[in-house]
Amino acid sequence: MFTDIEVPVLIVGAGGAGLTASMLLSDLGVTSLTISNAPSTSVLPKAHVLQQRSMEIYRQAGVADDIYQAGTPPQNMAATAWYAGLAGNDPNYGRVIAKQETWGAGGADPEWLMASPCRQTNLPQIRLEPILRKHAEAKAPDSIRFGHELIDLVQDDNCVTATVKVVDTGETYNVRAQYLLGADGGRTVGNKVGVELQGMRNILYSVSVHFSADLSKWSTDPDVLIRWMWPPHVGLLALLVPMGPNNWGPDSEEWVFHLNYAADDKRIFEDDAMIADMIRVLGIPDLNPDVHLITRWSFEALLAPKYRVGRVFLMGDAAHKHGPTGGLGLNTAIQDAQNIAWKLAAVLNGTASDSLLNSYEAERQPVAGRNVQRSTDNAMHHMAIGAALGMDPAASEGANWAQLRRLWSDAPEDADYRRQVQEALAFQSQEFNEHNVEYGYRYESSAVVPDGTEPPVNVDDIRIYLASTFPGSPVPHAFLTDQSGKVVALTDLIEPGSFLLITGETGSDWVEAAQAVSSEVGVNIRGVRIGHASGDLRDHRLSWLRRRGVSTDGAVLVRPDGVVAWRSDGLPSHPQTALQEVMNRILVLD
Repeated sequence: MFTDIEVPVLIVGAGGAGLTASMLLSDLGVTSLTISNAPSTSVLPKAHVLQQRSMEIYRQAGVADDIYQAGTPPQNMAATAWYAGLAGNDPNYGRVIAKQETWGAGGADPEWLMASPCRQTNLPQIRLEPILRKHAEAKAPDSIRFGHELIDLVQDDNCVTATVKVVDTGETYNVRAQYLLGADGGRTVGNKVGVELQGMRNILYSVSVHFSADLSKWSTDPDVLIRWMWPPHVGLLALLVPMGPNNWGPDSEEWVFHLNYAADDKRIFEDDAMIADMIRVLGIPDLNPDVHLITRWSFEALLAPKYRVGRVFLMGDAAHKHGPTGGLGLNTAIQDAQNIAWKLAAVLNGTASDSLLNSYEAERQPVAGRNVQRSTDNAMHHMAIGAALGMDPAASEGANWAQLRRLWSDAPEDADYRRQVQEALAFQSQEFNEHNVEYGYRYESSAVVPDGTEPPVNVDDIRIYLASTFPGSPVPHAFLTDQSGKVVALTDLIEPGSFLLITGETGSDWVEAAQAVSSEVGVNIRGVRIGHASGDLRDHRLSWLRRRGVSTDGAVLVRPDGVVAWRSDGLPSHPQTALQEVMNRILVLD
């Protein structure tokens, strides 16, 4: 029988957000319990693209190598493409309409290589979550309980008391926690604390079919991850995404097929009808797929008005719901977990006041709000592409083909059509090259101390990531060389729960200040001198020098989550006093 227990942090939900929070809290020395009403990890083949920033988090947690090993090789996710369907009786079926680089072009784009020590990867949630679970349980044995459902919670000034039911037996027990993280997809926690997601619901309805089949005869582009298909005999957009698990690209053993439906189409609840529709759209009448799962879902754009209610915090899908376009949902959730974890640890170990936790909502809600909007804009523009192509589900197959053939025509009267289609397709780089959306956000909160400067001016706030040390930004990436000649990534210098104070070759006073202030506030501040010719670490490529944004005598303070908390362009007369004041502001200490 399960007895009542006490734990510093209770996590409700064991998806990407909850399992990531569990791992990060363990690394910070915080005991947590994670519960989920599901019998095990997700069975849904969704949320597959993992951003560079997310992979940095998993790198710090020691999980990145396992994810890369199981994920899509970079050469198989270097591009996306639009096609005239997949197969059919016309020789132009499956013909490429356009191809576009995606997510750093499989490592070929130098801008993405300069942004992070980690590359993007692709791993569907059905295979990611077991990896996260394995690591979470290794870090904290017996801390993950599937089949345990939150049925009620109450809180006071000192704790949250949750009532948990064992799904199989109906047995209940209480968990008394100092803080609760709601990562349950919005099922229970938000309702219990009076927070309802706001925004647009049921924008469109989709059906996804996860199946096994050999499609190598038709999916012939090994570098393409997502195939956006406009079959003329249907006139609707359909998607095809490889799922591995052992091979990727054309040789993928598993696939997911997506098709949209009208909200009042009752056929979506008939499995046989959905399989028949998929075979018809793919244009392979003798296809005999081994269907694993059919899911129905609606595209939504929702955001919680509050992320904190007393001692309860919302994260992941409990705080924001995105459409899949852009792959922003899971990544936003992972970064939610990173943001709240170090702050909870600082409060629980007594080095920060509870007020530090208010910065979680102030920082993460604007990022999530933007990402929800970007996901929606990405989806809507796919419809604009269809309009530019002239695809019409009410038109005949011949009429739709007549439109598409204009793309490959040299006729002068088709020049405007070709230009409009090319422009519409090129604009969709807002989804596949949204580097600044993924990586270039800036926090504004009490946990970031402004330095009085203006942020860099960006000519394209979606696609161009300008790495900088402007306070609130992710610290820029640089490869450095240690005293033994080993190459290390700057972000690898950040230890769990520790701040990093970076100064130049002559910054010994800053290093001494970091040591002194560490003793005063009880938080480790690692001081490090980085220079090209001398210092604790050598900036052998001058990567840090190009982006550090302060003088040789200046300093950049980096938080435990890799965000620049503050910077000083020079050495003040009393660096220890200056650093002490900054730390007091960040940790909200009197």
